[in-house]
Amino acid sequence: MKLTLSSLKKSISIVLFLISVPSVFAQDTYQKNENIDIQDYIFSLTLNDENNQIKGEAIINVLFKNIEGSFDLDLIGKSETFGMEVTNVFEGDTPVNFIHKNNKISITPTEATKGLKTFKIIYNGIPERGLVISTTKFGERSFFGDNWPNLARHWLPSVDHPYDKATIEFRVTAPEYYDVVATGKKIEESSLDNGFKLTTYKEPSPVAMKVVTIGVTKFASKLLDIIHNIPVTAWVYPENRLDGFSDYKVASNVLEYFIDNIGPYSYAKLANMQAKTQWGGLENAGTISYFENSVNGKNNVEDLIAHEIAHQWFGNSATEKTWNHVWLSESFATYFSILYLEHAHGDKARKKELAIDRKEVIEYYKKNPAPIVDLTITDPMKVLSVNSYQKGGWVLNMLRHKLGDEVFWKGIRDYYKTYRNSNVLTDDFIKCMEKASGENLEAFFKQWLFIKGHPKLKHEWNYKKKKLQITINQLQTHHVYNFPLEIGIVQGDKIKIETIEVDKQSETFEINLKSKPDSMILDPNYWLLFE
Repeated sequence: MKLTLSSLKKSISIVLFLISVPSVFAQDTYQKNENIDIQDYIFSLTLNDENNQIKGEAIINVLFKNIEGSFDLDLIGKSETFGMEVTNVFEGDTPVNFIHKNNKISITPTEATKGLKTFKIIYNGIPERGLVISTTKFGERSFFGDNWPNLARHWLPSVDHPYDKATIEFRVTAPEYYDVVATGKKIEESSLDNGFKLTTYKEPSPVAMKVVTIGVTKFASKLLDIIHNIPVTAWVYPENRLDGFSDYKVASNVLEYFIDNIGPYSYAKLANMQAKTQWGGLENAGTISYFENSVNGKNNVEDLIAHEIAHQWFGNSATEKTWNHVWLSESFATYFSILYLEHAHGDKARKKELAIDRKEVIEYYKKNPAPIVDLTITDPMKVLSVNSYQKGGWVLNMLRHKLGDEVFWKGIRDYYKTYRNSNVLTDDFIKCMEKASGENLEAFFKQWLFIKGHPKLKHEWNYKKKKLQITINQLQTHHVYNFPLEIGIVQGDKIKIETIEVDKQSETFEINLKSKPDSMILDPNYWLLFE
């Protein structure tokens, strides 16, 4: 996830659109080239302590599905201080023509033919963003990849958009006194001349550039556990060694819960890294970054850890194809973190988290009346909001209640199995849940994902002649919602739950009841998003 630090405080009308509309009209403005498919990246990077200049060599295997005269990669060009300068581009061993302009490298192959071709790009420069070259809070020099959403282009020539995923290998040459962790499994660590060391990591599962990373500084590291043959490790600053190993050890429990309930884990390892990051947490595939002060020895970032690990399934493996569908990443991580907390600490934990989230959704809507799938957004930095986190999480909570636990989990497992290591749109998820449930869910998803807002309810009740009459009024005017509503009928120290189906602006329901209740509670079990 991309939790901002402020959002850590919890623990720390498209009415007429068909469901298929977002996959056709999504407003993501990135110019996709469906004629090529990046298969593999090998990034060789040389880092030093004399300055912030990096030297890079990228070997990229490109599958040409159709005949292409040229193709583009993203790379921020050199300005006065920052940016990258490309000195050579080769196809195999043959120099080829290229133009580096407007932060794109346009490369012309030796021949316009179909098939797999290998290109090598030689470049250097100082990255302004993406690769954070700084010092840790203890004053030690550090290098941390921080790519989300499209900052890889500041230091890695690539298709810097989640629609084109590829395997990745990092070959990092750095002063020998640094420890290096990166996306993938470590396959080499070798001392070189002049006091440098080469460390290589390789990830065989395809990943998007938004979630690849390196971490280079002085680390203390520990193998915390091995879960389903996946090594779980902690990488923390030496000054935080014992606190960090303690804070991050819960990652093993989280990983096991998600593997058991969703499906196989896709990546070579699960490293939990204390890092210099703009986010509270960043879900880099298999190598998660957590903000520096997440390490304090108090074990109070369990929900953050659960959120970032949930992303390994949702957002990293099953990846949104366009930015407007980022709820498939953030909402899922939000709710599956809650599911883990429910598993670990009981239903009270679920209710507590959902109560906080519902309050935030209501407050956010007052100033930002937009739907979850907001087709007006064109900047990927603006797709993150309470809508794409908390409101979408609430939608999954309501879906679970609507379908029941057995069907809900069946649909989730089928969705992940179908789109593991692939790309998805909202339509794809809907179809999986419809298949699992045997229900038409168009109306459910339309009103909760593509229509702004939520029900604003007022209720009145009276009791007469052994009948309880409850009137439910929907006060919002932009749309009449259709939803099941649980009524908690309080009589003494007991609460009887009755469910009514609300589908009108104002409606009165009758319930047979032997004696007058003491009071009414709407939605006592936190299954409905409403105000």
